[in-house]
Amino acid sequence: MNARAILLAAGKGTRMKSARPKVLHELCGRPMLWYAIAALRDAGIEEIVVVTNEELDSHVRAMGIRTVIQSEQRGTGHAVQVALAALEPRREARILVTNGDMPLVRAQTLARVLAAGDRGEVALVTARMPLPSNFGRVVRFGHHVARIVEVRDASESERAIEEMNAGIYAFPESHLREVIARLRNDNAQGEYYLTDAIALFAESNRPASPVVSEDYEEVLGVNDRSDLARARAAMNRRICEQHMLAGVTIIDPATTYLEPELTIGADTVIYPGTTISLLSSIGARCAIGPHARISDARIGDDVTVRESVIVESEIGAGSTVGPFAHVRGHAVLVGENRVGNFVEIKNSRYERGAKSAHLSYLGDAEIGEESNIGAGTITCNYDGKKKHRTKIGRDVSIGSNTSIVAPRTIGDGALTGAGSVVTKDIEPGGRVAGNPARPLP
Repeated sequence: MNARAILLAAGKGTRMKSARPKVLHELCGRPMLWYAIAALRDAGIEEIVVVTNEELDSHVRAMGIRTVIQSEQRGTGHAVQVALAALEPRREARILVTNGDMPLVRAQTLARVLAAGDRGEVALVTARMPLPSNFGRVVRFGHHVARIVEVRDASESERAIEEMNAGIYAFPESHLREVIARLRNDNAQGEYYLTDAIALFAESNRPASPVVSEDYEEVLGVNDRSDLARARAAMNRRICEQHMLAGVTIIDPATTYLEPELTIGADTVIYPGTTISLLSSIGARCAIGPHARISDARIGDDVTVRESVIVESEIGAGSTVGPFAHVRGHAVLVGENRVGNFVEIKNSRYERGAKSAHLSYLGDAEIGEESNIGAGTITCNYDGKKKHRTKIGRDVSIGSNTSIVAPRTIGDGALTGAGSVVTKDIEPGGRVAGNPARPLP
């Protein structure tokens, strides 16, 4: 595709009342700017230049995106002038101009406006919006756009127009370079409006073709935190819908919070109050929630997670977690494991069939196949200076309220009595009890 994009993101966003640049505010776990860039790439545009300000520039360059700084905020037309000055001319190319504070714009819409300009025409996205609105009004001449009037400069009759300018344009690059130099700032804001270029094109017998967005919500910009909340809700609905159409049951999308780039298998059911984030993957036929938080986790098929937190960990197929369990810190449950209520697992590995059903802390531990950890068990893994590991073999039975003072190794088939304090290794098949734990006669 012979197209390149200018992404406008230099606005200060003062209405956000924040030290953070506006386009870096997040919805559904990603900055607004991330969505704008992703839509451009999904539309087939690889050459992107972002117009930034001094505060934003380093953040965007860290994302691997080319930038140009608009030092003075002199309007959208001036921003495009700055970008074009930094781009080597390419006469046959098309330039798509869009905005970094419009995270809901779909790649299909960008592709449509580019396609409308395939014959060397100017094209722009419009939408019919409820009044009143602060968007610029589209003044038509037949099927084409004669001009765009910013709301501050509009007459009463022009403000009654329901078709609005979305701020997304496709220009033949050679024509844009010619017209952009002719912009003037004799308006209420004293700025150079990119919208004025549309009238200049029309005067040159090159009127713009409108591409109407069927959903005006798609092209709404974010100017304050109230707008951000509305955009977040809309994006969350969109992400939930994508998964539901792929075979996932989401009981209540309004109370289920998902991020982009998740993998969720067919016939999985997600219950209310659940949050899934950070590139997590969930297998097929799982039951997640209610009130579960899954972050940076890999979950296999046929897993149940109820009212629990799983962070930076792996849960193997056929396992059950919860309610009220906390699995974190690179923990691995190999499969067919049972982790019950008020159990915390950190940086530990459960082999197949191992379980801890109640009220335990297993940190820096290795639990063998089919071993059972009794209620109230603790691995005392920290000596005040270093963390130490506990190794528990297969078919081990750890009695209730056992404290294992790491580093310790407990052999296959061993048993500890209730209330034991294990300060020495236990040989395979060993039976111990007491404080400190001693071999049973």
